[in-house]
Amino acid sequence: MVVYGILFKDLYPSNAGESMLFIFLGCLFYALVFSLIYSRWAGVSTFKSGAVIGFILGTLYASSMSFFMASSSGTLDTERFITEILIGMVTTGLMGGVIAWTIGKAK
Repeated sequence: MVVYGILFKDLYPSNAGESMLFIFLGCLFYALVFSLIYSRWAGVSTFKSGAVIGFILGTLYASSMSFFMASSSGTLDTERFITEILIGMVTTGLMGGVIAWTIGKAK
């Protein structure tokens, strides 16, 4: 919410139909997916390992979503594409690190 709502607000101009509730829920469920993967299957419990895995998964997910978004417009805006991937890499890496660190502290 902070990244797109404040730092990169020009990337996706705001419209009247935007709902902060849906943005919040999307972020919450994204974090829950990582929590489940880290705690149940991957056994990730340190900030560094969580950040590295988050960075990799964030890159893959952001790339996938950027390609889907480009398919709906019919063109690929290279600057926007790269920006989206960089944002996904950094934010998901940080999120993954925090989630893993929290799991490690809870053990």
